[in-house]
Amino acid sequence: MEIVDFPQKRPPVEWPTLGLASVIYSLWFAATFFHDRLPLWALIPVAAWTVAWHMSLQHEIIHGHPTSVRWVNTLIGVWPLALWLPFEDYRHTHLTHHNDERLTDPLDDPESYYWRQEDWYALGETGRFFVRLQSTLLGRIIFGPAWSAAMLWKREMARLAHGEARALRDVALHLAELAVVLVWVVVFCKMSIVQYVLCFAYPGTALALVRSFAEHRAESQVERRTAIVERSWLLGSLFLFNNLHVAHHMRPAMPWYKLPRWYATNREALIERNGRLLYVTYFDVLRRYLLRPHDQTLHPLQGGEERRAA
Repeated sequence: MEIVDFPQKRPPVEWPTLGLASVIYSLWFAATFFHDRLPLWALIPVAAWTVAWHMSLQHEIIHGHPTSVRWVNTLIGVWPLALWLPFEDYRHTHLTHHNDERLTDPLDDPESYYWRQEDWYALGETGRFFVRLQSTLLGRIIFGPAWSAAMLWKREMARLAHGEARALRDVALHLAELAVVLVWVVVFCKMSIVQYVLCFAYPGTALALVRSFAEHRAESQVERRTAIVERSWLLGSLFLFNNLHVAHHMRPAMPWYKLPRWYATNREALIERNGRLLYVTYFDVLRRYLLRPHDQTLHPLQGGEERRAA
């Protein structure tokens, strides 16, 4: 089936995204400043939602929104509310991930959750245990934030040890931006770093990881590697409609607020294209994978021996 596109001219400023950024930062400033006046049962959901929403905003900014001026976009999104993720590193790895021909490949896709056999055995028993845990949705939510942060900073430390100039610049920028965030949190809001991690950064990252959990699957056909989660207006809004992930990969420059209409117009063609890798709401993902693995840990397209070893 043929894909239908809408004629559109990109405005100099995408006001829906700018308005969204204002809402997210207002929520974050309010939640941090008034944290001691809120019970934990109210604070943690608001804090987690705000940090996860901000990570979705960062994803949108990496794709060139909401203005045509890169430094303005960067200024909006660069602040590490989740603490652990350097913005420039995220920009580089995510844009590399958008090479769809290499999607899920553990060598060429930085966001792949699959492993090569030699890297798998190099993890050791403990490492393999935690990777297997994260192949379930519950394990990804509980252990994923700590694992993702540890793996990223292990890679950053290796780059620094090799004297990579870009790594030094990225880490230095991140530490400066992190200092600004923590000065507000610790000095102005009188919140400990431990409390911020437990109430904001860790649950926010865990919530964000729900989106990426089942959005890709290793398949021989490139078009069938990217999933769709339909009818998810609550989490879809949180993820800026990246639940319609096939639509995003096909039109990565399309702003978030136009994705639902474009998807609805091309729904049948997109479902046919991705081999019906389709979930109906995130409850469908939860029902299937809360305690069961989404897929094997070793990349299935690297040979029969790896498939058997998983």
